[in-house]
Amino acid sequence: MQPLDASWLRGEYAEEFYSFIYIRAAPEQVVARLGGRWEDFTPGPFPDDPDDHPVCESFGVAAIGDWTFVFDPGWLGTREDVITGLSEGTRLVSQAVLAIKGLDYFYWCEDGEIRFAWGDEDNHFEQTSDELADTMAEIYSLYPSRLDFHEGPAFLLVEHLTGIRVTERLLKGSTFMWGVVPESAAP
Repeated sequence: MQPLDASWLRGEYAEEFYSFIYIRAAPEQVVARLGGRWEDFTPGPFPDDPDDHPVCESFGVAAIGDWTFVFDPGWLGTREDVITGLSEGTRLVSQAVLAIKGLDYFYWCEDGEIRFAWGDEDNHFEQTSDELADTMAEIYSLYPSRLDFHEGPAFLLVEHLTGIRVTERLLKGSTFMWGVVPESAAP
């Protein structure tokens, strides 16, 4: 495990809220599970600035290998009813941050069950599962000083759970499909 440079998110994204959700499923399946219609989504790039996403209520999905990456400019990645529903029959990892207030959230779900959750206003870890104990110890050794979770540690945990090393180049080089799903239709 190597430290990850997440400094590109501290620029334009430093005062914004965003959720990154990773689901082992096809993008069309993710959109359908959220109550959306794939044919209503349109292609576009990952935003250079969080204020540049096409519509305030829209989110973007992109295929990364066997996974779908979801960029949500809102709180979708912190809604336990949504993420557990999306994880039914698969794995889901969600990280969300409101950087201006130093609030980080992280979830790992398997088949509709939350296996690990971290974050609230007090930045309190819930009990670390046995499956993550060694990984968390390694992350702490790489980041021994107090560091906000979204400034590197969360991305290393994402990489461990998904195999995806999130970089600016990966996201900005991916084609996203942008659209809206009805909030009432979300699982």
